[in-house]
Amino acid sequence: MPIIEMHLLAGRSTEKKRNAVAAVTSALVETLGVGPEQVRVLITEHPDEHFAVGGITIGQRKQEAS
Repeated sequence: MPIIEMHLLAGRSTEKKRNAVAAVTSALVETLGVGPEQVRVLITEHPDEHFAVGGITIGQRKQEAS
């Protein structure tokens, strides 16, 4: 049973997340030969201030860009 964890910045639409889950599931069915009912996908969303690159949060980057 494959278990996939996806960490995303918050803000994507439900439709986009559903499409991503469907695409990941299809890829695992095709490449691992498992049934779709065996695939588990966990999505964890993170606010802009809980994700940083190079010591600067995404929230800070957005503020500086505006």
